Amino acid sequence: MSVRATFDSLLAPAGPGTDDGRLVQLWSLLPRELAAVLRPGVADVTDEILREIREAIPEYAAPDPGPCGARVSDVIQQAVLRFLDRLEGRESSRDERGQIFRDLGRREMRLGRSVDTLQAAYRVGARVAWRRMSAVGTAAGVSASTLCLLAEAVFAYIDELSALSVHGHATAQASAAGARQRRRRALMSLLLSHPPAPAHSIAELAAAAQWTAPEHVVAIALEPLADLHETPAPPVADDVLVDLEGDAPCLLLPGSARPVAALPGWRAAAGPRVPLAEAARSLRRARQTLRLVRTGLLPDTPVTRADDHLFDLWLAGAPLLVAELAKRVLAPLDNLTGKQRDRFADTLLAWLETRGNVREVAERLSIHPQTVRSRAQELDALFGASLTDPDRRFEMVLALRATRALARAEDPE
Repeated sequence: MSVRATFDSLLAPAGPGTDDGRLVQLWSLLPRELAAVLRPGVADVTDEILREIREAIPEYAAPDPGPCGARVSDVIQQAVLRFLDRLEGRESSRDERGQIFRDLGRREMRLGRSVDTLQAAYRVGARVAWRRMSAVGTAAGVSASTLCLLAEAVFAYIDELSALSVHGHATAQASAAGARQRRRRALMSLLLSHPPAPAHSIAELAAAAQWTAPEHVVAIALEPLADLHETPAPPVADDVLVDLEGDAPCLLLPGSARPVAALPGWRAAAGPRVPLAEAARSLRRARQTLRLVRTGLLPDTPVTRADDHLFDLWLAGAPLLVAELAKRVLAPLDNLTGKQRDRFADTLLAWLETRGNVREVAERLSIHPQTVRSRAQELDALFGASLTDPDRRFEMVLALRATRALARAEDPE
């Protein structure tokens, strides 16, 4: 089971007769005596974590005014001490543990720090803590297998604390906004975070935002049309989450909703229908599709659907590989002039796609069938056995379509 899965099981509400699964087993495998080896260095590791956070993250470069700086240090120290308590088999209750780190998230939101900044600080803290614990454990003669288990425990524990703080940040953001729509924007931010937020955190915020969480969602990336002075808000149903205030506006629709036909004033691209936990993946695909529309690789329709353009999305994601493939499989055309190469490339693609049907090729290219036969003979001389080899035929079709798409993107007219 992955660290992410063990983290999810840790945060899941415990039912009668259940335990925390893999993570409980992980902690039970770690020797309790290890805490005594690590505890003398708590003050040093706290100072080192705080120092490296301030060095690595500009928002933390200057100490917070007043008691706030001490608060950050206190929370770091509490995190380290509670980790060692758990290692020894004694720890605070889940509610008490959660409250401290949710409060940290709320505090960070009030100071104007983003979720990304907060999570970056946790990542730095995890790296420093593991580096110091590994060094101390190695010096004390702790076995490599135990250190591997300790590493998994450290990063799972930090993931847990980070999620609690992200949840606190999101709820504080919604509370400060004081409006249902603001709560929904916080929920949307949580849904689109990476790695995915725990299901129970989403459920809590969804309830506060009066939004029924669907099993599947579709993300839509938006871009205001340049010729409008004021872009109207998209007309959407009440079960659609909306964020128009960020640099990359978007919508999140329930997967069962009717596809959006048009959004006046907006250029839009829809990602694939995905499970709720994969909403960020749908939005990434939608934004990639929107970029291709902007560059001319895809047609500018009212709503461009990523699922209708998988080939172009693949092409945009691996242009160098496509170029290498085209260079290799279309090498027999290299000695032709530019116009000859274009003419024979078109004929070759039509010939391959119609399985050598002379009449269909002639109709597609608007040329005489005898011209098709003549070109086919020349193609046979150029490509030989490749024209009958299934793998080579597939590669040629792929390369020809890809080069055509790239040419269209470079010269959309």
